[in-house]
Amino acid sequence: MSKSQKNGHDDGYNTDANEESEPSQNAPVDEPDFGILFDVDGVLARGSNPLDPAVQAMGLLSDDSGHLRVPVAFVTNATNRSQDKAGQIQKWFGIQVTPDMVIHAPTPARLLTKYHDKHVLIIGQEHRIEIAEDLGFSNICTIEDIQRAYPLLDMVDHENRQRVAKDPGQDDHGFPTVEAILMIGEPAQWESCLQLLVDLLLTEGKPTKSPKSRSAIKQLPIIACNMDLVYMAEACMPRFGHGAFLVCLEALFKKLTGKDLEYTALVGKPCEITYRYAEHTISQVAKQLGFTRPLTKLYFIGDNPNVDIAGANLYDRYLKKVWYHKENANESSLHPMSELPSSRTIPDCSHLSEQNVREVNSVLVGTGVYDPTHKRKSDDDIYHGHRDIANEPDLYKPTKFVDDVYHAIKHILEQEKFLRS
Repeated sequence: MSKSQKNGHDDGYNTDANEESEPSQNAPVDEPDFGILFDVDGVLARGSNPLDPAVQAMGLLSDDSGHLRVPVAFVTNATNRSQDKAGQIQKWFGIQVTPDMVIHAPTPARLLTKYHDKHVLIIGQEHRIEIAEDLGFSNICTIEDIQRAYPLLDMVDHENRQRVAKDPGQDDHGFPTVEAILMIGEPAQWESCLQLLVDLLLTEGKPTKSPKSRSAIKQLPIIACNMDLVYMAEACMPRFGHGAFLVCLEALFKKLTGKDLEYTALVGKPCEITYRYAEHTISQVAKQLGFTRPLTKLYFIGDNPNVDIAGANLYDRYLKKVWYHKENANESSLHPMSELPSSRTIPDCSHLSEQNVREVNSVLVGTGVYDPTHKRKSDDDIYHGHRDIANEPDLYKPTKFVDDVYHAIKHILEQEKFLRS
């Protein structure tokens, strides 16, 4: 029973499925057929400091030699370099963590191979070039390249106005047409970036002349990573995230063209592609640990109902449809992929691990965004999610709520009869 339940507090997630199960008296099996996915900030750490319950939790998941007893992976909507985050997690808990075990918001864009060889504009801040190249994009440019190639475009930057007044410069007509846009994260200078992105979208990637008809343009492919409107940092209130920048871009495009901005792919939690990639990743981790049993169940531990829990529940819904379709192949049922919005489809990649997972259980902790002591207010019902993800309140309800990640791991091991003998 959670602390809030003991105190008689209704945390909003107290369903029958949330009752503590009795510890199993059965001996654990030798190998797990389940894996555990962790959000990082708010679950394992706050900022650069690990949480004490997370240290205890990792102790439950490793043997006396420090080797993992259960396959795990880490899924975050941050946009750091995977090797940096892997090293940080390894230092926190003394377990071996490779970069492949860390899934950042852009990581599943590795599956979007159709765009890897195209001339792609990369939007973001630190390490954006290195991150894009690590994802497989080989022909890239930055917003600074666009500014240099087309010096007359950026008039929202008054310093550039002054530079142009002294030396207008010339457009570089030889600069290659931008063929796609990869938005890893919000840029540093929103106003300039919004201007130039709209220019590229209106001119199909070659902003050397004004389009004859804005309503008839063929929009460039856009891949957007991390749709979080806000995130919690050290300030007393949430801060704008990449989702806020996307809202601005969508509004400007709609105002100028009368059309909705179309996303080729949305990547990051809570989209299904991220959880499919996480399933692939944790299956590879299981093999590296020497396990031979296929993973049939995943647990996702997160602190944000609208992102972590909603994403896990969306993927669980998708899996149920996938298995129904597989087991009823003779029926005229549509493939689950056809039911997803086009921006949330999962590429059919042959190198992905076989899909053996049948269900995802979501576990919500109270050490991050979700505060179990918070009393609901009317403005809690304002939807902050992306427009391509329907607002379904049931998606925010976890399979289980616990105080912290230690109690989450304890619950999972009891459920799976995988306690130490």
